[in-house]
Amino acid sequence: MQIEPIKQKCVLVIRDLCTQLQAIHIDQLERKWITISMLVIGFFVGIIVIDAFFHGVNPPSKVETIDSASLHLNKEFAEDNLGVQVDDKGNVIVRMVAGRYSFFPKHIEVPAETPITLRWVSMDVLHGVHIPMTNMSTMIVPGYVAEVTTTFPKPGEYPVLCNEYCGLGHNHMWSNISVIAKEDLDCSSKVCKRRIKQ
Repeated sequence: MQIEPIKQKCVLVIRDLCTQLQAIHIDQLERKWITISMLVIGFFVGIIVIDAFFHGVNPPSKVETIDSASLHLNKEFAEDNLGVQVDDKGNVIVRMVAGRYSFFPKHIEVPAETPITLRWVSMDVLHGVHIPMTNMSTMIVPGYVAEVTTTFPKPGEYPVLCNEYCGLGHNHMWSNISVIAKEDLDCSSKVCKRRIKQ
């Protein structure tokens, strides 16, 4: 395939467009407002690009997919692996499944002041998960793994609510996270357990 003829055609089209634009009479005041508008648009786009680089914001290009129809056969999201676990590096990972009309498991205990990675999957339809009094809110799309890392600053009871309409039982879809003081929860093994006070 020859690229030179295509390049020449593109150059001719751009020249023709520039010639037509120069032939249009634009009043001096209009030209100033067009320039100001373009500068403002460029400024805002620049802020978004710079902010994306500094805060690591990017489109989800490395999304993790999963077969929603066979979650029960999946090693990571099998029923025995749901809930709070500690990996080999000591990171606290919570695996939960959203399905009409509940989150599984229904209740979990996590330590306060500890980074917690929440991994969510949907077994049926689109769900949203929101934990009031925190910055945790995300969409759980069927076929994809939603992962959010957060820290609960203080002990207490935190409800987990579905904030995306998923059917008639949507208003009954909830779960509960008990955040326990760090010194009262032992996460040294594969699972977190309450310490027995003596």
